[in-house]
Amino acid sequence: MSLFHRLRNLTLSNIYSFIDKAEDPIKMTDQYLRNMQADIEEAEKAVATQIAIEKKFKQLYEEQEALVTKRDEQAHLAAQAKNIDLARRALEEKKIAEQKKQEYLASYELNKTAADTLREKLADMRNQITQLKSKREALVARANAAKAQKGINKAMTSISSSSAVNGLNRMQDKVLQLEAEAEASHDMNKREKSLDEEFANLEKNNEIEEELTELLKKYES
Repeated sequence: MSLFHRLRNLTLSNIYSFIDKAEDPIKMTDQYLRNMQADIEEAEKAVATQIAIEKKFKQLYEEQEALVTKRDEQAHLAAQAKNIDLARRALEEKKIAEQKKQEYLASYELNKTAADTLREKLADMRNQITQLKSKREALVARANAAKAQKGINKAMTSISSSSAVNGLNRMQDKVLQLEAEAEASHDMNKREKSLDEEFANLEKNNEIEEELTELLKKYES
């Protein structure tokens, strides 16, 4: 495939279409970046070669243009000196130089057009690779965000899993059981204390009654 054909068919819309369908868009983008970089390097060499050819024909054209001017001036000098043969030779070489000048000018313009086309293609490729690099950065950011979100979702799923909920429920039931046992123990202690107090009061009352009876006996008559 020629360089021109690759440059003509390498469009971002086609690249993005392939990237969107890829299983790993970042790897696919990196591959396109490597391919485009290789094409850019090849295009740079082609542009440099074409520019060298363009400059060479420009130089040849300018040399012949200068020669035309020089031979024209020499023909005038020879004519003023009445040197017909020398004037004729100067005009003949002037004519040859004019023909070469036109040939070199045509070649220069043709090669300049080709060089300009390659320059435009190269600039377009550099712009495309810049845009593709930006897309890669966006893809990396999205991938990292997706991985982070996946990790968060996994952690949340683990926290809210049935085993965790069941474990929490068991702990809650255990706490309720301990609270019930503590309350029952408190009630039992309270009942035992109340019973002891009643018997203590009973014994106290009996002692008072006995003492009262003894006291009353002293005053009977």
